[in-house]
Amino acid sequence: MISKNTICIWYERDALEAAQFYAKTFPNSAVGAVHRAPGDFPSGKEGSILTVEFTVMGIPCVGLNGGPAIKHTEAFSFQVATEDQAETDRLWDAIVGNGGQESACGWCKDKWGLSWQISPRVLIEAVTDSDKAAAKRAFEAMMTMKKIDIAAIEKARRG
Repeated sequence: MISKNTICIWYERDALEAAQFYAKTFPNSAVGAVHRAPGDFPSGKEGSILTVEFTVMGIPCVGLNGGPAIKHTEAFSFQVATEDQAETDRLWDAIVGNGGQESACGWCKDKWGLSWQISPRVLIEAVTDSDKAAAKRAFEAMMTMKKIDIAAIEKARRG
C-alpha cells in the first residue's frame, strides 16, 4: 500500500546504493520496490533505475535518480534520537566512515550529501532543561562538538 505522505529524496544516480546503506545502518529500515524508467529521461535511459522505495526508521521514502541538477542542503535532515553513546558512535561512524563528513553540533552528511542529526536523547533533555543555567551550559558544550559526547553534555549540565 502506498503511503499517503512519502519523503522524496533526489539523488544524482545512487538512490539504490543509498537505500541499501540506510537499510543496513538504521533499525526498522528496508529497501522496497525498485522502478526502472519506461523511457529515456534527461538524466538517464530507458531501463535505468528511476526510483527506489525504501523506509528509514519506519519513515516511507522514495529515492529519485534525477541527475546532477539538484543538490542536498541542510534545509532537510533526518534527526535520529539515540539512546546512549554506543548508538551515537555507531550511527555517526557509519555515516562519516562511508564517505560522509562531519559537521557541527551532532550534524553530519552522508556520502550523497544528505544531512543527519545524530542527537542523543540526553542532549535534547539537557538543552531544554527547565533550569535555564543548566540548559545554557549544555548548549554551550554542544556548540563546541561535532559528534555529541554524552558524558561532556551531562557534566556541563551539572555545572
